[in-house]
Amino acid sequence: MGSSNLENMLEKLTSNIKIKQHKLEKLTTPIYSFLRLTAGQIFRSVFPTKFTGLENIPKNGPAIFASNHLSHVDPLFMIAASRRKLHFLAKDEHFEKIFTKFVVSSTGQIKTVREKGGGDALSTASGVLQLGKCMGIFPEGTRSRKSKPPHIGKGKTGIARLAASHPDIRVVPVVCEGTREFMKPKSHKFPRFWRPIKIHFGKPITWNEWIIDKNGGNMNEKKLKLLLDNEESVQIEEFSKLYRRFTDQFMNSLKHLGAI
Repeated sequence: MGSSNLENMLEKLTSNIKIKQHKLEKLTTPIYSFLRLTAGQIFRSVFPTKFTGLENIPKNGPAIFASNHLSHVDPLFMIAASRRKLHFLAKDEHFEKIFTKFVVSSTGQIKTVREKGGGDALSTASGVLQLGKCMGIFPEGTRSRKSKPPHIGKGKTGIARLAASHPDIRVVPVVCEGTREFMKPKSHKFPRFWRPIKIHFGKPITWNEWIIDKNGGNMNEKKLKLLLDNEESVQIEEFSKLYRRFTDQFMNSLKHLGAI
């Protein structure tokens, strides 16, 4: 990373902007673990799927897998392709009925914690990462509703805030291609198993790598010191700009990887 001064500044920066974390006591998902190993093999061997960039997938440790979002089957193919135990966030109401609770739980989805004190999706995701697990997220915030290309929309800065709160955790760009044709929301009642699927994994990056990169955050010791010495309102404004820049650059990386 360079000098110890720079490392200390980055550490202080993280403490200033870290998301209020919801602490999860445990994250045991035996059904998901079983299905990931069994159904995952079926997805990889039976369906006409192609995976590229597998060398970019972190073999162990927590990571953030961030993808475009075309269909509700995207998480399934991301899990099958990565061979990592990815967790996704689901709305509270999905856990109210027995059947939907079983479905979301058995596919690694976690209820978004909403409680007094500001617990939200990012707080829950931060808690998952703190346990050393992998998060799967969709920077656009929701599935694309566009009927014609380009399907990919503008990313929300939640991905940047999460990355900044865990600055040494790798963020892996993922592109799902063909999943809309495989099972189009509100149009296909059943999957079209013959439709080809491609899942691409790009080179991961961490917030700490990005923020000092000249083509990224373009921050150095001098700029970081000025930022840290400024009043809170100025810091918030500058952080907002950095979050937006990180998010826009990440969305562009998804486009370069093949997202349309």
